Parts: sequence; C-alpha cells; structure tokens
Amino acid sequence: MTESNRLRMTWVDEATPGTTPTTPRMRTVRLTGESLAFKPEFTDSEEIRADRMNADPIKTNESNGGGVNTEWSFPVDATPHSSWLSSLFANPWANTPFRDNDGTADSVITGIVASTGVITVLTGAAFAVGHLVRLSGFGVAGNNLLARITTGSATVPAVGAGILADEAAPPAAARLKTVGLQGASADLAAVADGITSTALDFSTMGLAVGQWIKVGGAGAGFRFATSGCNGWARIIAISATKLTLDNLPTGWAADAGTGKTIRVFFGDRIKNGTTMLFGTIERGFMGQSVPSYIQQSGMTVTQAQIDMKTGEKVTASYTFMGLTGKVDTVSLDATPDDATTNGVMSAAVSVARISQSGSPVIGPNFVKSLSLKVNNNGRSIDAIRGDGKFGPSGINFGDVGVEVDLETYFGSSTAYADYLAGVPTNVSAVVVKSGQATIFTVPRLTRTDGNPNAGAKNQDVMLSFTAKASFDPLTQAHLILDRLEYFED
Repeated sequence: MTESNRLRMTWVDEATPGTTPTTPRMRTVRLTGESLAFKPEFTDSEEIRADRMNADPIKTNESNGGGVNTEWSFPVDATPHSSWLSSLFANPWANTPFRDNDGTADSVITGIVASTGVITVLTGAAFAVGHLVRLSGFGVAGNNLLARITTGSATVPAVGAGILADEAAPPAAARLKTVGLQGASADLAAVADGITSTALDFSTMGLAVGQWIKVGGAGAGFRFATSGCNGWARIIAISATKLTLDNLPTGWAADAGTGKTIRVFFGDRIKNGTTMLFGTIERGFMGQSVPSYIQQSGMTVTQAQIDMKTGEKVTASYTFMGLTGKVDTVSLDATPDDATTNGVMSAAVSVARISQSGSPVIGPNFVKSLSLKVNNNGRSIDAIRGDGKFGPSGINFGDVGVEVDLETYFGSSTAYADYLAGVPTNVSAVVVKSGQATIFTVPRLTRTDGNPNAGAKNQDVMLSFTAKASFDPLTQAHLILDRLEYFED
C-alpha cells in the first residue's frame, strides 16, 4: 500500500534527449499534484471468430506525459522549477555572473584576502567593475554582505581593501552572485526617461533591452532623494552612459543623485526561444515496503499556465511530453537534493505591481485576476524505428502561443475603448517575496475578446479581456521572465 503523501518526485536535466545521465544528481520537486503517465497503447484485433470471442489486444505503442501542479515560489537556479521554466521557454536562462561551491567546500570559491579584497574563484563569466555582488554562506560572518566590484575579473575579482576578512577555504555553502550594479558617489543620476552615468559603463553590466530593474537600495545613501525615482522600471535602450527606461515609477523626476552611491538591482532573465530542453522525472512511491520508482525520460514542457487570483496563492501547472520510461525498484538517486524552501507567493500580498500599456493598473480598474497561458504546440514524432525500440522517436515544437486573461473591475471605459479600436498593449506582473522577485512580461498583446456585463443585481461589473501575444520588435519576444535572487526596498 502507498498514498499520495509518500510520493517523492525528482528531476535531472538531460544532455541527450531521452538519455538519463549516469549516476544522476536528482533534485526534489515541489508539487501539489500530478497526472503523469507512462503506459502502453493497445488496439483490438479485427479477426472474426465463430465463437464470438476476441483475440488478445495488440500493443502498438507507448505514451509518456502528463501534468504537474505547483505553487509559485522563487525558481532557484538549477532546481526543477528553474529547469521546467527553461524547457517551457525553449531557452536556457541568461544568468548574471556567479560562483557557487554547491556543496563542496573550497571548490569553486577558494579564498578571500582582506588586504586586497580579492575573491579567488574558478573561471567563468567575468565580474565587471560596478557590479553589485552578494556574498552568502561564508564561514566568516562578516563576509556575508553586499559589495561593489572595484576590479573586474573572471578569476580574481576584488571589492576593495578593508571590506572583507581573510578566509582561506570558503565552506560548501559559499556563494558569490551578481545582483545588480552600484555607482560611485554622485555618479548615477535620474533624468526624465532613465538613468545616466559618468564613470560607470552600463554596456558592460550584462543588461538587456526588455529587462526589469529595481532602482534604489535600503538606506538613504543607496537610493535617490526623490522617492518617486526608487522602484521598478524596464530597460528599453542601453548605452555606455545611459539606461533609457519605460514603465517608470509614479513620481519619477530628475535627481542628480548628489552624495549617493545609487544601487540598481537586476537578475537573471529568460525569453522564448528555439532550443528544446529535456530531463528525466522519477516518481518514487515511498509508502510501499519496496518502493516503486517510475522513471520517465525525454520529458519536455509543452504547456503551462500561471494563475494569479485575488486572495489566493499564485499557482503554476506544467504539461509534459516524453520519449520513454520504465519502472524499477532502485532509485536513480537514493539521496536526492532537498526541495527548496523559498516561500510560496500569493496574488494579493506578493504581487507588487501589474502594468498594462506601460503604466500600473490602478483604480478604478483594479485587477482581480491574471492568467498566463503558454502553449508550445508540441507533437510526438511517431515512426517505425527498426532499432528494437518503440514509443516516440522525438518531439517537435510548433509556434509558441502565449495568451493572457486579465479580469479587472469596469471602473472606466479607457481599456474597453482601446480594445474596440484594436490598439496593441502589453502586460507585466512583478511578484515579490522575502527580497526576491519574478517579473512576467508579455511585451506585445492584442485583445481579442472582452465585454463588460451586469449579470445580476448586487454584483460588481467586471471587464475580462483575453489577449494574444505577437512578435515584439523591441524585445524580439512573446514572453520574458526576470528573476531577482536579491533586491532591497
């Protein structure tokens, strides 16, 4: 016997579709329910028998796929949630520079020298002058802080003398992550349509058009004196000396940043692409005396839906297609990585901002719910393989369909008039919790359905739109997701 509370689901990325890595490092999935299935397909014989009986059903193929439901939390890099989003977007994440000892002490981050502020790391994406980095998990408590890179490097970045303490062998949890940028004193200034610099080179920060930033840190010295210049905004152009922004916070105005070392937070990003990504899911039914492990490989995310409803948790559901599978009594990894513990986000509390057409959606057209649907139009490639195997030979994606359902109170006719006129719009949602953020952006939408109705007495009149994404020339995307591992209000 077993029961649902004893299910253990794990995941690992595949380099070759349908081939689970040897001795894989499996990572535990957070979920609320699943409908995955690896099963044979049968057809009935058409033979005619005088005794009116039937021959055995004939196995003709195998099917592999199904759904997994989750509650939305920050998608930590390299976890199943992060990998599934990458599979859905058909694109790897574009991560800011980072190093992580990832469970093995003194392996990737190998030392700190206080007198120079040098952090010695294995080579990788370079840290640039002006990058704001977060150090966490170090054995010396004073080394867990935010610091500005003063000497850029891929192997020996430095943050300046007298900031850090000597640490010869950083522990297994040590992590160094770029979380933004920081200007020198009075270097960054707010102008009518963005932020300018004199010394800092924005073009070296790894930023991208369409990316969201959070302007202003904790503490008066790290934020503009004009309160309206501190908040969320989107980059629409990048030069060495200027970030041009839209979706500016309410009250944005010119501010010279006098005496300030302004912090600007940003993170990893992903947009829809063409690189299909696969992995293996294992379901362990741990309540059995000898657990059964159903292993489904060549799994890719073909559809997903993210729902934000007032008074409820933000939820996500993923639909998979796969290539093959098996059942075993031995797990692919008897000691998988634990699930993440980042808090579940909710629509009313965690959604910091919903924007439409570049402006926050505020009264009187308050938002009641937002639903984002993505469909990669996946299809299995069925063939007579001739290699002794059966099941799909592969999976292909069609076009990426992105649809948004937005329900608002019908407080004014502005949005309805734009819908009638066929005016394109855009939608974004900033979802935050505990100093972390995810930002969904659909940069170009056409509202294809919507109508206000008074259905009965004693009801609020709602205006619900369905809108479909199309190619956006600025960002060259249908859908973009930013994730900020750390930011400050």
